Amino acid sequence: MYLSFFNLSEMPFTLTPNTEFFCALAPHNEAMQVLLTALEMGEGFIKVTGEVGTGKTLLCRKLLNQIEQDFTVAYLPNSYLNPDELRWALAVELGMDLNKELDQQALSQLINHHLLSLQQIGKKVVLLIDEAQCLSWDTLEALRLFTNLETESEKLIQVVLFGQPELDEKLANSRVRQLRQRIGFSYQLRAMTPAEVVYYINHRLQVAGFNGPQLFTQQLGLRIAKASRGVPRLVNVLCHKVLLQAYGDGVNEIKMLHIYSAVKDTEDCQNTHLINYWSYIVASCSVLVIAGIWFWRQWL
Repeated sequence: MYLSFFNLSEMPFTLTPNTEFFCALAPHNEAMQVLLTALEMGEGFIKVTGEVGTGKTLLCRKLLNQIEQDFTVAYLPNSYLNPDELRWALAVELGMDLNKELDQQALSQLINHHLLSLQQIGKKVVLLIDEAQCLSWDTLEALRLFTNLETESEKLIQVVLFGQPELDEKLANSRVRQLRQRIGFSYQLRAMTPAEVVYYINHRLQVAGFNGPQLFTQQLGLRIAKASRGVPRLVNVLCHKVLLQAYGDGVNEIKMLHIYSAVKDTEDCQNTHLINYWSYIVASCSVLVIAGIWFWRQWL
């Protein structure tokens, strides 16, 4: 690949949510502060939503790394669970060794007792659920019932939901109004601004070990920002393709044509600036042709 060509120690623009590449831009910084504050205050439900590719999973994993030691964390990356599967998944994440023949009532009681025992030794329990927009109505109700578990002074379990905007649409339904009213803190991740995209690109290159002359100039970064709409995942896809093309051309200088080619090859990117670029070329050629015809007629 292009690692040695650009003197990189690792791939800078992979789609894997690697927390080493976490870029503390305003939206993710603010979201992290909201999460940590809400957890410290003991809120029952906390919600983070954002469009596809805005960094929710990376934020979730970053939170896993930053949660203090007095928390016991259960992490569910797969939300396609019915209520029974949710209870078993929570029990497994909490390290409970249980008989698989238990009925659901007995399982719920044992989870309750385990949560109480953790609370008695000063451990707070937090359940992180990624892709929460996929939770069924029944599973959402089961989650609400979990947060009914409490002592006189605090909840026995806190739930953090990470999801796409469809999660907000689902929670707006009257069927889950009791759960919706228990969401103490929420945050909506936005896309990056053009200036943030430029910083983000250079940040990832530096983390990947790049220390040469600037690969992506301000102008190139702004083109990527426009095409990607500021979505981190699309920025990664475009930058990876751009580096591949430059490597294939045998040049260590990124050019605008590399950007245009990457945008054209990426379905979910905005191609308006690409169209405008070629329209400008076509228009310029047309002007030259018309001017040539006019001068030729003048000489006749």
